[in-house]
Amino acid sequence: MELKYTSQEIAFQEEVRAFIAGNYPAELRNRRPFERPFSKQEYLSWHQVLAAKGWVAPSWPVEYGGTDWTPVQKYIFSNELARAGTIPLIGFGLNLVAPVIWTYGDKQQKDHFLPRIYQGTDWWCQGYSEPGAGSDLASLRTRAVRDGDDYVVNGSKTWTTLAQHADWMFCLARTDVEAKPQAGISFLLMDMNSPGVTVRPIITMDGGHEINEIFLQDVRVPVTNRIGEENKGWTYAKMLLGHERSGMASVARSRAQIARLRTLAERTLEDGAPLLQDTHFSRKLAELEIDLLALEYTDLRLLAAENAGQSPGPESSILKIKGTQIGQRITELLLEAAGVYGAPYLRGRNMQGANSINIPDDLISIGPEYFNMRKTSIYGGSNEIQRNIIAKAVLGL
Repeated sequence: MELKYTSQEIAFQEEVRAFIAGNYPAELRNRRPFERPFSKQEYLSWHQVLAAKGWVAPSWPVEYGGTDWTPVQKYIFSNELARAGTIPLIGFGLNLVAPVIWTYGDKQQKDHFLPRIYQGTDWWCQGYSEPGAGSDLASLRTRAVRDGDDYVVNGSKTWTTLAQHADWMFCLARTDVEAKPQAGISFLLMDMNSPGVTVRPIITMDGGHEINEIFLQDVRVPVTNRIGEENKGWTYAKMLLGHERSGMASVARSRAQIARLRTLAERTLEDGAPLLQDTHFSRKLAELEIDLLALEYTDLRLLAAENAGQSPGPESSILKIKGTQIGQRITELLLEAAGVYGAPYLRGRNMQGANSINIPDDLISIGPEYFNMRKTSIYGGSNEIQRNIIAKAVLGL
């Protein structure tokens, strides 16, 4: 089941589709899955193409570069990106810190940072989780002590996605150790090239380098790089997390993955018949598609609310839970459909070893994708934490 578009919306869809076909960077086309990690420049090449077109940040206010598209146009745009299999836009700047800056930042911060985020001049990472403060983020221990016109920051952050590429980090640090946990935190913008910042890789179970740990030793951050008031960072952090969680629905990408799954199940034989005809497999696939449709309509309701000027509320936790669960179930069924070709991928075995047993190109990534998706129900606030938020803030329990 799909939305019925008006003639104007169909014309917009054709415009988006034609633009992607004519402008997607040549070096990103026909790239073999998991051949190697995407480079920083590869991520930025598509970002910069969309920025030049004025399409890189559809949900931004128009005054800062947003498109003023309707919810349906935003829906069409995300669907067309997923259909074309484009490289994802890195959202730490575009979708997370930018709304905090334009909502709570001062004019100088808006004028400096927002254009650089839009153009892809600065790559951002998120300095929230710590070794002893993940889902219980209010227990963070990174300290920021005022010293004249600077804060001196000491502590560590972990699970920091793509920090190896980052120019800047938005960082939560404790500025008042006497206050209640949520009341003594400030929101700082930190130059990653500052003396005292050390980034070390964490290799994940799919063998990739996507996340990092960061050590901060006497890092000086100008007070002018603090967003809003001192000790009010928890308020700004909650707004940011709402945007992060709503973005985890990934409906368009999941739909593209289900189409891929159907194609694979049609050609995979089970006792001489296509796997897609197997009663148990087809039932699981149908349940998955039904759940994705329900998630899609929930996502559209929140998109319409955002278009009306409302910030993502606790309902975004629903999108986070269901979006990550659906993503995990898709990779589980992909692994099932891949059959014996899913088995050769083992931690520590490189893709050359896998290629030596003639795994089809479109199946090489299935093992790594399955392993990589295990983390999604934990990051951004674990799904258990999201259920608590729903129970308290939505259901009033």
